[in-house]
Amino acid sequence: MLKKKTSCVKYTKWGYIFLIPFFLVYTVFSLIPLISTFYNSFFENYMSGLSHIGPTFVGIENFKRIFSEGDMLIYTKNTLIMWALGFVPQIIVSLLLAAWFTDVRLKLKGATFFKTIIYMPNLIMASAFSMLFFNLFSDIGPINDILVDVGILSEPFRFLSNVNGTRGLIALMNFLMWFGNTTILLMAGMMGIDTALFEAAEVDGAKSLQIFRLITMPLLKPIFVYVVITSLIGGVQMFDVPQILTNGNGSPNNSTMTLIMYLNKHLFSKNYGMAGALSVILFFFTAILSLLVYFKISKKEN
Repeated sequence: MLKKKTSCVKYTKWGYIFLIPFFLVYTVFSLIPLISTFYNSFFENYMSGLSHIGPTFVGIENFKRIFSEGDMLIYTKNTLIMWALGFVPQIIVSLLLAAWFTDVRLKLKGATFFKTIIYMPNLIMASAFSMLFFNLFSDIGPINDILVDVGILSEPFRFLSNVNGTRGLIALMNFLMWFGNTTILLMAGMMGIDTALFEAAEVDGAKSLQIFRLITMPLLKPIFVYVVITSLIGGVQMFDVPQILTNGNGSPNNSTMTLIMYLNKHLFSKNYGMAGALSVILFFFTAILSLLVYFKISKKEN
């Protein structure tokens, strides 16, 4: 009995040792910056020309200033609109493709090739993708040339000077970059469902839509919740695509300025107090939205 206990303790010890690198990296690169951000949010600390003002403790004044300026509400609206425009078609197309690829009755040929193709846009850097779209949809770009040549437009459409055009391009890029990854995740969830359930439903005379609605979706719900929440977090953190496409201006008329682009402006001007306060607000905003989505979908499941 004593030997077995000693062996168990040694085995557990190595498990803890292998976990140490993770906790060290997490502490240095995540926990300490998080605590530092909360700490700095209560200080006035910025550059004014070549002079450094602060750090001076100001309590919650930074938070009051952010909400009183009113810009945050506009940028929150911009962020959620562009996320929804990209995510809604993304989840619909991904569900259809995942159901199509995992349906053993179809016996699709070349499925592996098509899975690779749809995932490839996810491997392209957002900066390269943004520059590509900037050139394709510019006033003198090839898309406008084609539309005018075939007679769809009488004159070039200024995509990057139109609110709906610019938001639509950002949503399209997010859709193209992420729908392959979402499809793979949903496929993994669907492949974990017992095929005997589908066979039993077919024997009972259920149609494809009924099987998808009453069997696939309820059993897919844990993966579905994960996809929605991670996409929501990514949407709130939307930065690189609109930043590069609009050269950091959020044009036209700040209609594509996102919350993280707003945060980046404070960091660029070295206003660390305001940047810290905005980061704390974004932290709680993301957490609340994620909890709302989780409990909303879980409630439907019950």
